[in-house]
Amino acid sequence: MSRWAGESIHDAILSTLTSAPIGKKITKLIGTPNPDGTIATIKAYQDTELLFMLTFTWNADGTWIITRT
Repeated sequence: MSRWAGESIHDAILSTLTSAPIGKKITKLIGTPNPDGTIATIKAYQDTELLFMLTFTWNADGTWIITRT
């Protein structure tokens, strides 16, 4: 992983992109890798309730787009 990808992950984690909805608390994170070992998704839960999912779309040049659903 490039230095920039690592910084992007760090910045995303600290931003509102990964904030729990109002009144909720993240108690569990589950990541899913792509076949090449890069991150495909990260799901955030409060106990068994899915709060949101981050989907990572990778470009050929190693940059990415993070989408929250």
